[in-house]
Amino acid sequence: MADGTMMFSEEEVKEMCGFKFCGDGHVEVTCGCTSYCYGDAVGILKVFINGDLEITCDCTPGCQEDKLTPAAFEKHSGRETARKWKNNIWVIVDGDKVPLYKTALLKYYNQALTKTSNKSQSGQLVHRDEFVKCTKCDKLRRFHLHTSEECRLYHDASRDNDWKCSDMPYEKITCDDEEERASRRVYRGCSRASTCTGCTSCVCFGCATCRFSDCGCQTCTDFTSNAKA
Repeated sequence: MADGTMMFSEEEVKEMCGFKFCGDGHVEVTCGCTSYCYGDAVGILKVFINGDLEITCDCTPGCQEDKLTPAAFEKHSGRETARKWKNNIWVIVDGDKVPLYKTALLKYYNQALTKTSNKSQSGQLVHRDEFVKCTKCDKLRRFHLHTSEECRLYHDASRDNDWKCSDMPYEKITCDDEEERASRRVYRGCSRASTCTGCTSCVCFGCATCRFSDCGCQTCTDFTSNAKA
């Protein structure tokens, strides 16, 4: 995994309060979000080289909120004008509160959000096949993600804590049907390499094909609000 010290130059993070390079592909920095009613909620923002952002909240002693998305942290802080976390969440630079969007901290997030390298030569977005495990028999069932409709079927199934083989949308199967062999499951439709375990050509960080404005899950809500920000 890439060293966190290679992610930002000294100039990009100069005078940034609480900033530190970590050795496992991420950096950490003190962040916060201000509510007019409740004041400042402070946390630790982790920026990962793959574009992921996580915040550990420290708004009060003993707060258990961990691995929050920026949008979830913004909501947790009680911010009145939510859904604009890029503006509302800040870091302290040279003693001043500076919105995230004015810093270099979002460059990997923005790259992942707008990445076009996961397109095939035909120009179509490529999402590799995914699997959902049956809660009754523990067998893995394959989902193709070629279209928005197929992405939605997988999305809903992956969020269903009681999903069973009989819920499979493509074909009628039961728990008695054989599971796909492990040697076959390694082929997941990557356009770059047939047995790819995950790369920028087949792993999508979120797009209009696999995120849904009418879904209330945190992932889709964050994507929709970020697209409007």
